[in-house]
Amino acid sequence: MAKTIEEVLQRQKDGAQFVLSAPLLGLDVEDFDTVAQIWVKEGGPGFKVVGVPHRKCIDGEFFIDRVTVAKLPVF
Repeated sequence: MAKTIEEVLQRQKDGAQFVLSAPLLGLDVEDFDTVAQIWVKEGGPGFKVVGVPHRKCIDGEFFIDRVTVAKLPVF
């Protein structure tokens, strides 16, 4: 069952590291890659990307299919 980012974030403690992936969010890899590239550059809604994103090769092209992120504290 696909989850929203908000549902995943609610389950995490501040500072916790966890994985966001295309299947978890119900997206195909190409769509996930598009948003993941924004998260890598600018951060996401309530989290920041940590580490190196995992990429998957599809028809000779590499796409981000999962990222490890850390939940930011809410002020």
